[in-house]
Amino acid sequence: MIAMMIIFGFVPRVEAGFIASQASQGSPNRTEDLGAIQKALEMKVVSETLEKFGMTKAEVKSRLNEMTDAQIHQLATNLDEVRVAGDDALGVIVILLVIAILVIVILQLTGHKVIVR
Repeated sequence: MIAMMIIFGFVPRVEAGFIASQASQGSPNRTEDLGAIQKALEMKVVSETLEKFGMTKAEVKSRLNEMTDAQIHQLATNLDEVRVAGDDALGVIVILLVIAILVIVILQLTGHKVIVR
C-alpha cells in the first residue's frame, strides 16, 4: 500500500476539458462585419462623439479600411454581444463603454490626442 502511494505521488496530475473547434467559431466575413460596424457608427451618439474628438467620417472610414480582418471581426463580435445585453440601464451603460473604447482605439491608432483643460 505504501509503495502504491509513493508511485501515485510521482504520477503527474492531468486535467482535460473541451476546446471549441475553429469551425464552430465561424469564419470572419469582412463585409458582414463592416456592415455591423457601420450600423454602430451611424448611431447619433457615436457620430456626435467622433465629431467632438475631431474625427471626420472619411478618417473613420480610412481607419476601418486599414484594420485587419481579425480586428474587424473582433470589433463586430463585441458590438453583437452588446446588442444582446438588452434595453435596460446596464445595457445602455455597456453600449456607452464600448462606444468610448471604440473612440479611444480609433484616436490612438490615428495618432490624435485629446487634451482636457
